[in-house]
Amino acid sequence: MGFHMISADVVVVGGGHAGCEAALAAARVGCRVLLITPNPSQVARLPCNPSIGGPAKAHLVREVDALGGEMARAIDATQIHIRNLNTGKGPAVQALRAQADSPVYSSRLATALSAQPGLEVLADLVEGLEANARGGLSLRCRSGRVLRAGACVLATGTFLGATLYMGRLRMPGGRSGEPPANGLGRSLRALGLRVGRLKTGTCPRIHRDSIDFGSLDVLPSSCDGLAFSDLSPLQVPLRHVECHLTRTTERTRTVVLDNLDRSPLYGGRISGAGPRYCPSLEDKFVRFPDRETHLVFLEPEGLQTPEVYLQGVSTSMPLEVQVAMVRSLPGLHRANLLRPGYAVEYDFVDPTQLDRSLQVRGLPGLFLAGQINGTSGYEEAAAQGVLAGLNAAHHVGGLDPVFLDRDQAYLGVLVDDLVCRGTREPYRMHTSRAEYRLLLRQENADERLTPLGRRLGLVCAERWQTYQERSLASEGEVRRLLERRVGEAEAQSLALRLEATVAPGCVLADLVRRPETSLAVLREWEGLAPLDPRVQAKVEVRLKYEGYIARQVREVAKVRRLEGMPIPDGLCFSGLAGVSTEAAEKWGRVRPVCVGQAGRIPGVSPSDVSALLVHLRRLQAAREEICGGAA
Repeated sequence: MGFHMISADVVVVGGGHAGCEAALAAARVGCRVLLITPNPSQVARLPCNPSIGGPAKAHLVREVDALGGEMARAIDATQIHIRNLNTGKGPAVQALRAQADSPVYSSRLATALSAQPGLEVLADLVEGLEANARGGLSLRCRSGRVLRAGACVLATGTFLGATLYMGRLRMPGGRSGEPPANGLGRSLRALGLRVGRLKTGTCPRIHRDSIDFGSLDVLPSSCDGLAFSDLSPLQVPLRHVECHLTRTTERTRTVVLDNLDRSPLYGGRISGAGPRYCPSLEDKFVRFPDRETHLVFLEPEGLQTPEVYLQGVSTSMPLEVQVAMVRSLPGLHRANLLRPGYAVEYDFVDPTQLDRSLQVRGLPGLFLAGQINGTSGYEEAAAQGVLAGLNAAHHVGGLDPVFLDRDQAYLGVLVDDLVCRGTREPYRMHTSRAEYRLLLRQENADERLTPLGRRLGLVCAERWQTYQERSLASEGEVRRLLERRVGEAEAQSLALRLEATVAPGCVLADLVRRPETSLAVLREWEGLAPLDPRVQAKVEVRLKYEGYIARQVREVAKVRRLEGMPIPDGLCFSGLAGVSTEAAEKWGRVRPVCVGQAGRIPGVSPSDVSALLVHLRRLQAAREEICGGAA
């Protein structure tokens, strides 16, 4: 049988959120990129909940946008419902969440891929991967194509060795109706990679016309213009929908527990660990027996489809049990199931085998992104895709890899957690994982990452100009507020406007720092036009949280002294005085690049880190003595 040879700088395997962002990033910095996916018309699908964002996840979307990625613009262009969550809390945990018009979202990404110069999308299934003796990688496709690339990004989602479950029904597949990638999984094992099993699940979809909306709580969309991307206008969409809320009942509990033996989760058919923070309905009733009810959100899939997604009812029960479960919920007693839920069990690669560029250690040019690394969620996948695609391009070009620190981005936290600690269950990003979350806010993602993205070639001229204009506007407003003093005659009228004491001679910046005072009210009192809401948010956060931000900056400086102490490549940890066997074994496997990273690996104690520091200081003193003697 003959074969057709194709060469490219970077090959990306998989057309999900990670694959799309990886291919776009590599192409935008000048590489010739091939994206391989079985169905090019179905890229960036939303097979689970039809939403983007949420706590910590919205931060990742904003970071993807700040680095020139596509996810934020795609959801802004296709959202049919949006809200800002946690508005009663501080800016570190506030987060946008939007419902996408699912089919239109996927189409929007397909259009972005086809419009990107240097990027070609091929319909095929990769069945094998080999490392070439002279460098580079070769990929064998089902069609007979052989792809040769300087670098490859594997973004295979839930398709490696994947199996679908619904009750006693078991079938090969990475998603309903789509085949698994079994050959590629075997290739990774043959290359010596450690591979494990994970599990995720989906929720049933029901017909909109079979819902009794009158008995449900309404979750309205925001009346304010909200957007993820810095390039999107802040406007309320012309067409939007309401989401709704219901709750499980005692009848729901009875249906689930009476049929628990029919669930593949409890029948021993699934061995992979599921997501702790998004458990199935079966898990909820077993793990939380004292909870009287569990929330269920009804989220429309789009404007032109009757499907409504039941967020909170992830299940792999048999079809007839799913029907009984759903119809036990208030407002859904006549529900018509269009698509039942199911579980997916799939292979993932132990991410401690990667370095912080998302390259597999010992396999130059092979990068992994998304659920293949053990993560869960569209946002986590997209963020990894940007980094992996960029670093694949740098590998081909002979450039240094790009790393992000924990105090620089949620993406830095995500990658550091994966490569240092690994994961035994689908990893989901939370604000609590970021120790410097006050520095990693939604509103300042552009300040943290857009200059870097511009230097790397990811950020276009339009985005760069927008960033510069908003930065100048916020800096100018802060200076104005620090210089503008309240006169004696003004103090009384301003006190009446604010319903608070205002001392003559105080600066407006001090008034903005008060929790109850908004910048918008002050500008209105001054007779000034309203600021761009995004600029106003930057100014208010900077002034109101100035002291807290300064404290975290000082904490970062202290920690960076450890982070900045490198560990020599190839250092043998075994036998180091004072270092435990467990720490030596884990350091040898993970190969931390600095002391800070070494200390975050599970099982490593403070005494292990102290012993390592002593050894490194001795090495440094010996080098200095040799250099001094040579001089």
